[in-house]
Amino acid sequence: MKKLYIISALFIGALAFTACEEQDKTPVFTEPTEFVLNEPVLKNNFIDLAKSESVELACSQPDYGFTAATKYQIQVSRDGKFLNEFDEKKVTGDYVTIDVDFSTARMDVPATEIAIALTQLRMVDLVAEDPDITEDEMKAKFPYETAAYIRVKASLAASGKGEIVSNVVSIANLRCPYSLPEVYTPEEFFIVGQYNNWDWGTALEFIHYNENNTEGKGKTGTYWRLIYLPADGGFKVNAAKEWDGGEVGYVADDPLYKYNDNASAGLKASSDGNMVVTKGGWYLVIVRMVVEGRDIIYTFDINKPEVYLMGTNAPVNDWSINEANLFTVPAEADADFVSPAFAYDTDGDGGVRACVIVGQDASGNPDTGTWWKSEFMTFNGKIEYRATGGDQERVNGKKGQKLYLNFTKGTGSIK
Repeated sequence: MKKLYIISALFIGALAFTACEEQDKTPVFTEPTEFVLNEPVLKNNFIDLAKSESVELACSQPDYGFTAATKYQIQVSRDGKFLNEFDEKKVTGDYVTIDVDFSTARMDVPATEIAIALTQLRMVDLVAEDPDITEDEMKAKFPYETAAYIRVKASLAASGKGEIVSNVVSIANLRCPYSLPEVYTPEEFFIVGQYNNWDWGTALEFIHYNENNTEGKGKTGTYWRLIYLPADGGFKVNAAKEWDGGEVGYVADDPLYKYNDNASAGLKASSDGNMVVTKGGWYLVIVRMVVEGRDIIYTFDINKPEVYLMGTNAPVNDWSINEANLFTVPAEADADFVSPAFAYDTDGDGGVRACVIVGQDASGNPDTGTWWKSEFMTFNGKIEYRATGGDQERVNGKKGQKLYLNFTKGTGSIK
């Protein structure tokens, strides 16, 4: 028995030693201190970016203490100082981070991306010289020849930790055509205003209409939102939840901005350029965008807040838009929209469904046949919008029940 105890003790000790060994093998993150970008092979060659496909770069891998998936980003400067990153809205800065990420230490950087970066940096100088310079006058300054200074920023792909920049290398002589990134409609869109004390932190997000490109690379885009707007309370919209210069209000006498007050809201411009509704209440705010050249044309529709019950439970259940299926509209910002009582039990594919009408036909009239592209339903007490997704799960209901939706809180219920 004593020998057995000794053997057991030795076995447990061996397990503990093995566990310590395994623990010692656990990767430990360390901040890298050195990161080297190799001199480009063609650093002294003349490179015409309009006729080149890519520029090859290679670097060492940062030492994070273990082999890790790394994200590499190329940064381009015309003077090698790398003091301030380019700001497109303000047209300032002395370096650009190109819009392509790499996952290996050997990188074939698209020549078009380098040309875009050098064009943007050239624009900084041209605007500084003449703030009123037109795009045609800018184009006349291209192509131009310049040196390019390049460095690489690396970080852990999963967490962004361990950020480090390499040394700077140069390419002596590049010919740069006039090149700017493609213009697309935004992936996200927000509304801020008097309704939330102009706080971007609580700004409501617009809902994507179902025809929007899910990758945010569309040339057209439609966004909508049911919202309570106080009387004489202004509002603006923006693709970012911040005051970054991209916010849009009421821009008078400009063909890029169109406004349709379809709800007799008294839509007008305030003295400081906000959109304002004279008559407070609930509205369906729709923003339609079309990219033409490098411009985005905005059309703002202020519509009545008409929400419809759809599905086999609706009083008129032939899948048409019918006044008999309209929700009642609350007078307050924090109250519920209430559907008519369900006329039938629902079970299976029909379900309880709700929608607003956002789509338009070729003549610009409401397209009621596209109701499903702007539908929504409540799940586990929350309103979920179909947006750019596929069919939503079906929700059943009983005759006599109603659907309650609170668009301010984003909540809903059937009872």
